[in-house]
Amino acid sequence: MSPAPAAQLEYKPLDGGWGWMVVVGAHISIGFAYATPKVLSIFYKEIQDDLGASFSEIALISSVMLAAMYAGGPVSSVLVNRFGSRPIVILGGLMCGLSMVTASFGTSIVYLYLCIGVIGGCGLSLNLNASLIIISKYFLTKRPLANGLAMAGSPVFLCVLAPFNQYLLVNFGWRGSLLILGGLMLNCCVAGALMRPVTPPRKPSSYVQESKVEVHPNNSKTRLKGSCMKNAKKFLDLSFFKDRGFVIYLIGNIMFIFGAYAPIVFLSAYAVSHGVEEYSAAYLLSIMGFVDMFVRPGTGLLANSKWIRPRIQYFFSFAMVFNGMCHLLCPLITSYAFLVVYAVFFGVGFGMVFALIFECLMDLMGSERFPRAVGLVTIIECFPMLLGPPAAGLLVDIYGDYKYLFLMCGSVILTGGLFLFVMNIYNYHMLEKEKQNQERAAEVEKKRAPEAEMERTEPEAKEMNGVQNEMTDLGVWGLFPHSVSFPGQRPPGTLPDVAYTAAPSPPPPQSPPGL
Repeated sequence: MSPAPAAQLEYKPLDGGWGWMVVVGAHISIGFAYATPKVLSIFYKEIQDDLGASFSEIALISSVMLAAMYAGGPVSSVLVNRFGSRPIVILGGLMCGLSMVTASFGTSIVYLYLCIGVIGGCGLSLNLNASLIIISKYFLTKRPLANGLAMAGSPVFLCVLAPFNQYLLVNFGWRGSLLILGGLMLNCCVAGALMRPVTPPRKPSSYVQESKVEVHPNNSKTRLKGSCMKNAKKFLDLSFFKDRGFVIYLIGNIMFIFGAYAPIVFLSAYAVSHGVEEYSAAYLLSIMGFVDMFVRPGTGLLANSKWIRPRIQYFFSFAMVFNGMCHLLCPLITSYAFLVVYAVFFGVGFGMVFALIFECLMDLMGSERFPRAVGLVTIIECFPMLLGPPAAGLLVDIYGDYKYLFLMCGSVILTGGLFLFVMNIYNYHMLEKEKQNQERAAEVEKKRAPEAEMERTEPEAKEMNGVQNEMTDLGVWGLFPHSVSFPGQRPPGTLPDVAYTAAPSPPPPQSPPGL
């Protein structure tokens, strides 16, 4: 997306200075936001044995956490607009740390859903959105670079936290590991403290003016209700479902999200079930994250080229198909060396998809409609994200083998990629056909315009002539006390510019004398 011009922002962003410290804070908060739901899977086997949970129940922890993180996006944006990014990120860090500390005392799986899933997911949501918003206020020209450095926190933290969590699990157990992890996540508060607010000399935004309900106390409830309704329509614009391209993108995206996270959640357990040592199994996630770290910016550069840019929707379809094929081939792997190869290709496919997923939405919707469209997409994504890992875990419970979950996820993602490829061909064909029809309709309308003008003027002229002739036949010209004129014509038998007045009436007949 091209950066917004400074004229629209009413001030020129710094593009440096303290903004790079803000990028460091965003790197930390975004890293915890995306990496934590993935690396928690290292503790799942121990939690499952301790609490007696099934595979589908244990996988629901990450699902609830991710669903809460995505669903809380619109709420986080409203809070940032009201209070700023610094207090919101600090609040999110406190919630994340509190969620892990309280979860370490859990005695039931439902308790972990509430602590890790709901509270922790909401905290990660506050961290994620507030960090992305403040970067857009500090950077304009260098914003792509700043966003890239901030988003690199996801694979960096995945590489570091995966083996670190395995070390904590071996030495402190899952309860002590969650307690230490909660303390580490309090560093998000430090990251939030770095996000110094920007105070440009500009007028308050319209959103803030509408939100303040302190003028005219009698109308306060009406103003507040109108503001709430406006915000609801802003984040939940259902008119997007009338857009064919958006619906196609949404269906393919839902299919990808349904099968995207289950292989990450169960990758370590799958490797351990094949006799791989626990540390080596944890390193598979680090390998995936390391590859992802370089694939995302590389994919962005490739997608920005003149060959791929006009066909970015097809490139996105290819990335999904590639990702699905990797999962379908995974059950054939039995050795650790091939699992490393699978982790490398998994990182390539996963990084390609997530480097393009929002760019493709912007390509369809445009920069003006993108903020509302992405809010609607993230809310809808909560449902497949919530159902995908538990459904994969249910297959493990039923068949007692991990290969079926990889087959399910791979087939769903592959189907989604093929669906996007075929439907994008259809969509572009229909768009071209509609464009041609509009051009033909415009040409026909342009040709009809002069003819319609002539058809409209001829009846008017005939009607005007008929009225004048009728008035002449009735002899009404002498009835007007003032001048009478018609455009382009005069009464017959008269000179130009002569006023016609009523003829004097004859005197009344007098009676004969003597009567």
